[in-house]
This record gives sequence, structure tokens and C-alpha cells, in this order.
Amino acid sequence: MLECGTIQSSGFSNLGPEGARNGFRLRLRQPNYRGMRLSLIEGVDVVVDGEQFAAAGNRVLFQGQTYGLADLDAATETRWPVGETIDVLIDRPGGLLPGVHRVETIIWMRHPYFPPQFWPVPMRDAREVTIVL
Repeated sequence: MLECGTIQSSGFSNLGPEGARNGFRLRLRQPNYRGMRLSLIEGVDVVVDGEQFAAAGNRVLFQGQTYGLADLDAATETRWPVGETIDVLIDRPGGLLPGVHRVETIIWMRHPYFPPQFWPVPMRDAREVTIVL
């Protein structure tokens, strides 16, 4: 079952084997009231404990496929339905220490029914999330 906020507590974990962590993942639910194409995402900014990870360097994992920023723009036929999550993959040597972290996200989205001068729309969320290992 998905949590109400965009940032999900499940799926927040380090990447890479223990002793050789190379980043972390953050799971997000669809922030819109209806599904959307991945090509309408202009990136996901992440801040963890004040450390910023810009959208340009983050990747999205969705349905087993990894998308960089340019790949998202080209994913015009891939839909992100309500009720499904994406994982944002963030490179950070050593990953994150186990424990509670303050996480903030901004999903930059285009709404096809908004005039282009109002794009992208920032969808913000923030919460404390725990990494166990």
C-alpha cells in the first residue's frame, strides 16, 4: 500500500554492496491525480540532510528500465500510472549512513493542459525517512 506523501518510506536504501556503496535510492509515488507519460518529467531534485543532488545527475528506475534526464524526455510512450512508484537513483560515494535522514524532493513536471509559460510545475515533498543498512 502506498503512503499519502510522494516520498515513500519503503525503497529508501543504499546502492551497491556493503563496504562499497556507490549511492542510494528513493522511492516516489505518482504526485498527480492521474497518470502521466514519463516524458512530462523534467527531472527530480533531491536534498538529503541539506546535501543537494540536482536532477541532471539523478536517474529514474521505472518498470525495470533506467532513465537519465535525456531518456525521460524521449519516453513519450511510457506511462507512469497512479498507484505505481518510481525509484530515483542518486550517485553518492559511500551511500548514506544508516539512520534517520531529512529528505526533500522536487519533481519538475509539465502538465499538458497548462500553457507552456507555466511549465515546469514543481511538486514538492519533505519528510524523515530511515535507512536500515
